[in-house]
Amino acid sequence: MTDDDAGAFVPGQRFRIEGRADGPLAGLSFAAKDLFDVAGHPTGGGNPDWERVNPIPTRHAWAVQRLLGAGAALIGKTITDEVSLGIFGENMFYGTPRNARAPDRVPGGSSSGSAAAVAAGLCDTALGTDTGGSVRVPSSFCGLYGIRPTHGRLDLGGMMSQAPSSDTTGWFARDAETFARVSSVMLDEDIPTEVPRRLRIATDAFAFADPDVAAALQPMVAELGALISNVEDAVLAPPGLLVWAQAQRILQPYEAWQTFREWVDRSNPRFAFNVGRQLAHAAMIAESDRGPALRVRGEARVHMRDLLPPGTILCLPTTPFPAPLRGLPWSALDPLRARITGLAVVGGLTGMPQVSIPGTEVDGLPVGLSVIGRPGSDAALVAVARALAVRRV
Repeated sequence: MTDDDAGAFVPGQRFRIEGRADGPLAGLSFAAKDLFDVAGHPTGGGNPDWERVNPIPTRHAWAVQRLLGAGAALIGKTITDEVSLGIFGENMFYGTPRNARAPDRVPGGSSSGSAAAVAAGLCDTALGTDTGGSVRVPSSFCGLYGIRPTHGRLDLGGMMSQAPSSDTTGWFARDAETFARVSSVMLDEDIPTEVPRRLRIATDAFAFADPDVAAALQPMVAELGALISNVEDAVLAPPGLLVWAQAQRILQPYEAWQTFREWVDRSNPRFAFNVGRQLAHAAMIAESDRGPALRVRGEARVHMRDLLPPGTILCLPTTPFPAPLRGLPWSALDPLRARITGLAVVGGLTGMPQVSIPGTEVDGLPVGLSVIGRPGSDAALVAVARALAVRRV
């Protein structure tokens, strides 16, 4: 597929910066979501009015420099939903990147261009961000490996923020070995050869997904169980996934409004309707609304730490359904967005690391299986993804 076919890159932001010749990722290429600073190139954030009022960076974001320093070559900046406020990957100003695995479907957002570029084979890996699902969802929709690391583990310097208490840097790959190589560099840790000793299956999350998605993932769950041996059922969210999602729908937009308020007040920027609506709603969230939501977050984090002692991981569907069709009206997308949040909420709310693993389809459309571990277990989750890929060969 050509660049024009994929529509993954920001117009005018296709370039090449070579990495260190003798680095561990030498020979690989990567793209960077247009929330990451690249020296000498504007950070557009998916909105031309953001680019217009912000200076061109003079240094690379930490994540960009990390990959360049490891030898990978940067080939350009990729499209994102406006100021990362989206989950489907459709951008009013720059278009919708093409999902190579499902061309009539959305790629998922907000790291849409990065996922599309990797899925199309235009680069080996790509940087994305994940606040409320923006790496995990496009990983599932495009049939990719993707990671949301432990919140706070990686340096977010030079990465455009949305909601700091949930923001993370993530990345994509088409194959498990490349995913492991990139993950080792980004996490600054060798990927272990052994996998965790216990697997818990989130029965409420599988019940939340479409029945055909839950059924399609069962062979992968069985293979994962055979790999780990010690398997048991568990409940991910005792108060209910939608209770957790409601808390995150207060906390994340509240922070997003604090992030963008000064820019909105000063510049009166142009937005697609859905993005402007999200910010207008966020502006009406009162400080007093945060108290109950913060209590839910605290309880969720305690529960997850109890559920995931050392050596234990949890599996669940990454998304409740495959990628929706491109160009659906917003009235049709709203309930889909709410359901996606019901499964993706665990990342932003609890800060736990999560890896989405490709490997199955529903009616020819990719869907991912996720594994979650306790904080700091990122490399162990990558090891699970790699071991499962080897087992399935």
